[in-house]
Amino acid sequence: MKPSTLKLALLSASMAAGMFAPQAFAKPITEADRVQILKTVDADAPQIQDAALKIWGFAEVGYQETKSSALLQGQLKDAGFDVKAGVAGEPTAFVASFKNGAGPVIAILAEFDALPGLAQTADPVKTPIPGQAAGHGCGHNLFGAASVGAAVSLKAWMVKNNIKGELRVYGTPAEEGGSGKVYLVRAGLFNDVDATLHWHPNSENTAVQSVSLANISGKFRFHGVSAHAAAAPEKGRSALDGVEIMDVATNFLREHIPEQTRIHYVITSGGSAPNVVPDFAEVYYYVRHPDPTVVKEVWGRVENAAKGAALATGTTVDTEITGGVYALLPNDTLGRVMDANLRKVGGITWTPEEIAFAKKIQTTLVNPPSVDTVKTIAPYKIEMEGGGGSTDVSDISWVTPTVGLGTATFVPGSAGHSWQNVAAAGMSIGVKGAVNAAKTLALTGADLFSNPDVVKKAKAELEQRRGPNFTYKAMLGDRPPALDYRKPAAGRE
Repeated sequence: MKPSTLKLALLSASMAAGMFAPQAFAKPITEADRVQILKTVDADAPQIQDAALKIWGFAEVGYQETKSSALLQGQLKDAGFDVKAGVAGEPTAFVASFKNGAGPVIAILAEFDALPGLAQTADPVKTPIPGQAAGHGCGHNLFGAASVGAAVSLKAWMVKNNIKGELRVYGTPAEEGGSGKVYLVRAGLFNDVDATLHWHPNSENTAVQSVSLANISGKFRFHGVSAHAAAAPEKGRSALDGVEIMDVATNFLREHIPEQTRIHYVITSGGSAPNVVPDFAEVYYYVRHPDPTVVKEVWGRVENAAKGAALATGTTVDTEITGGVYALLPNDTLGRVMDANLRKVGGITWTPEEIAFAKKIQTTLVNPPSVDTVKTIAPYKIEMEGGGGSTDVSDISWVTPTVGLGTATFVPGSAGHSWQNVAAAGMSIGVKGAVNAAKTLALTGADLFSNPDVVKKAKAELEQRRGPNFTYKAMLGDRPPALDYRKPAAGRE
């Protein structure tokens, strides 16, 4: 859906939402309920911290998060959830459920994958960890731990007050490029969900609802003929030449594609020795744009660049689409509920030691904002343009009303996917933000279980936003999960 279409859809959704007359809560949530939930999260904070820091230490990349997933599953089982592991063909994915009779189905998402190349100690200076490659530069160690903490506390409130409905936690692997949630959506695991909640580590506290970029990602593998590069070069056909010519062709393509398109790549395998003509080379590409149809069209042109490069170099090429996601559909109805609860929870107060840690991190940044911004909540709004990243949460947002928030787990001014974020996510700064997120998620879940009118409005907004006759079809087609997408190319020749 194009940004202009999204704007019109949002207006229609707002008008539709206004047609619903306010209704009384089925069982209104009281101030005593909120106090109980917040106290329960506080009591569970040590377990949230324990899980977050252990997963930080595991630093497992997409579809390899065996220990991380098992840890969260164990916490949920101990709390009385029924857990089904290995769903949708993903060994580290799971669905945990607590059901108390008929009622709304509310889902909370939990992530836990790390990023390659970002191993870093929990120190405010750049310090790689010897023998370790990956690190939690996006804070997913905090994400999964806090989501499980929120669910455990919300379940306790449901039991105490005999709240009807079903609470689910979806353990979702490989968000970073593996599109883990897409396979869960494609398998129909969200078809009966009434609303989905998520959060993400951030450098500020915010319930702003915004769009993201749709994307397709994949790997182009060129196959040639090896030969001595000096003694018999005429007998060789360089797979690396194929990759490099493809990259040149794609870079010239940038002038002739729609505005807001992003293309980026990295050569993941290019040979082992200069005097050997490489018979194998691989390049990993992303194409992004707000409109999924533009992504598909540009991706097709990138594939043509690969075919042309193979023809020019006498090599062959095969393509594997490893990921693909929609653009996020914000939900203003749920966003306002989330924002109200975030304001009830409030900002974050750091100790003098944490402030010193943050300020030392900020010496490595350019014009960072004040560390005091973590004490505040950003003004609420809904943004229908922009969005520099992509997320597989987007596919969920097209099949069920979805809402998210961010809390200050990182040092203000730090960039995403950075060693600075890894450091903060592995110490108390990250954990404090995660606990705030758990509180906000739990309060919002309680509101949705208690107020069916809000869920009804959120569904009406989704219907208006995505347009009539929508049928979900995954951007990555019908391929099985790319379970080896993080494995070295040489290991899969």
